[in-house]
Amino acid sequence: MATTLVGTSARRRLPEWIRVRPPVGPQYPQVRGLLATHGLSTVCQEARCPNLPECWSAGTATLMLLGTDCTRRCAFCAVNTHWPRGEVDPSEPERVAQAVRGWGLRYVVLTQVCRDDLDDGGASVLAETVRLIRARCPGTLVELLIGDLAGRERSLRTVVDAQPDVLAHNLETVRRLSSMARDHRAGYDQSLELLGRVKRLADIRLVTKSSLMLGLGEGAEELAEAFDDLRVAGVDLLTLGQYLQPSAAHAPVVRFPTPDEFGALRAVALGRGFAGVESGPLIRSSYRAEELYRRATDRRGA
Repeated sequence: MATTLVGTSARRRLPEWIRVRPPVGPQYPQVRGLLATHGLSTVCQEARCPNLPECWSAGTATLMLLGTDCTRRCAFCAVNTHWPRGEVDPSEPERVAQAVRGWGLRYVVLTQVCRDDLDDGGASVLAETVRLIRARCPGTLVELLIGDLAGRERSLRTVVDAQPDVLAHNLETVRRLSSMARDHRAGYDQSLELLGRVKRLADIRLVTKSSLMLGLGEGAEELAEAFDDLRVAGVDLLTLGQYLQPSAAHAPVVRFPTPDEFGALRAVALGRGFAGVESGPLIRSSYRAEELYRRATDRRGA
């Protein structure tokens, strides 16, 4: 989800519980240098995530595949919109695998820009990247955060067959607000259908995950409905975070739920049966991803 601010005037209007820490720790420049060396992009940068300093200082990042230009224009997202006309860098999967090995990661999150200009939505590139990471770094766990792949089951099967440890897809918001916040080619029901198909196509042990933004005007009953819909689709893990307006041209923030409200929603979601829930103003879909994954696997082993 997009997570930047409009400027200093907008920053002054933020509530006190939304504060971004400055870069700290020796790993911050190491992460930045490794990404530059391999010519890789991260959703941390492209979506202007407020957790970038914390995560990079801890030696983690979410790598973005298939370039930096998205073919969709969602009202909440800071990523650049462009039609790449089928251009794909064939070296990207290998460069990502080499970076993961050089990084020595135990857990890596891969995401993508939507690529409606590709017949498979980029599924073959995603799958090849997962396979190469498996070959180069057999001990590394892989989380793959995908778009809706235009609803194509063949494309979904391609990424499922690559056997990531977690397959994530973000519902983003409640049903009523979906058409306002998301590109017209996306949809609430299409996202739920994709998440449900994962369980039908994959071994039941494949962990699935989704994320919702708060602050666009959703109500408590609408959120409860979304939780129930995700559970019907078999989703194991959920993250809830505050939407922050990337620019004046993007959808406005309607309200800022308090940390206590986020805590109460976490309890509601856990009561619906999710194996793990992260909920807070600065939580994003890949925040502390390994910890959330461990909760799901520990629960299954209990």
